[in-house]
Amino acid sequence: MKKSALLIVDVQVGLVGAPRHAYHGEEVVARIKALLSAARESGTPVVFVQHNGGEDSPVHHGSPGWEIHPEIAPAEDETIIRKHASDSFLGTTLSAELEALGARRLFVVGLNTQYCVDTTCRSAVSHGFDVTLVGDAHTTTGNGVLSAAQIIEHHNLTLDDFGTDEHVVTVRNSTEISFV
Repeated sequence: MKKSALLIVDVQVGLVGAPRHAYHGEEVVARIKALLSAARESGTPVVFVQHNGGEDSPVHHGSPGWEIHPEIAPAEDETIIRKHASDSFLGTTLSAELEALGARRLFVVGLNTQYCVDTTCRSAVSHGFDVTLVGDAHTTTGNGVLSAAQIIEHHNLTLDDFGTDEHVVTVRNSTEISFV
């Protein structure tokens, strides 16, 4: 079995709560917290990704909204990758950090579904990782055309079985996840 890591993408105060108010944000954070606890208990590495937004962004570097949600605060020995793009691998040390941990399968959770979660899942496959997107542990906001629920459902369906001959994304709910 491939060694795994839990990848927590952009679960930041300014995306979960005000001003964005992510769809079922606190429920998703609670699921992520349970997964985080299980990963830590099993010794599965945990990597946090934190978006550095521009001056007008709710996650502007150093602002209160930029902070990782306090319910899932990183432990002192856990890696935090800071990024400036939707792709958590682009211009960061994420791939090298995961390789140093020996991780080949990523359990991906976080925000925002159609931006950083989607792009990171696709990029992970291109970087040689297998991905399990935790279907009930990512969220977003509606966009005026689609509701947040529609966006989440669409991405869960679209990303399930996405990949190459060698690496693939699968979608599973949090109750189906086991860290061993």
